[in-house]
Amino acid sequence: MALISRSCSGFLAQLSSLTHHKAFSVSAAAAAIQKMTRVRVVDNSPLGNTPWHRSPRVIHVYTKNGVGKVGDRVLLAIKGGKKKALIVGHKMPGERMNPRFDSNNVVLIEDNGNPTGTRIKVPLPTHLRKMEGDYSKLLAIASRFV
Repeated sequence: MALISRSCSGFLAQLSSLTHHKAFSVSAAAAAIQKMTRVRVVDNSPLGNTPWHRSPRVIHVYTKNGVGKVGDRVLLAIKGGKKKALIVGHKMPGERMNPRFDSNNVVLIEDNGNPTGTRIKVPLPTHLRKMEGDYSKLLAIASRFV
């Protein structure tokens, strides 16, 4: 019995020394909205509300670094076509006092910036009001803010 406990303790010491030297890194862009991220369309546009197709995916982010935050425009692959959208919520924790959502939410927009739908089903972050850009029509059709 003593022989087994000594061999087990020696094995555990070797195992802990192996795992102690292993290092890893996590990039900050892994949790943000980037290419091939699945998103949820949260307005009532007919293109985004068909449940039988695969979920929309981001195919391009219109920023310099390719990482999308709230208020950035993206290009989606939705129902076999391409459509522009605006990010209105993401899972990644942002700056202080900004909400963190359960899903990556987008609102479909036209090329000129007008929203495709007439209602938004989820609350929008309040700091979207203060951001630069023309979001007045988007904010007008929203019913709730967080």
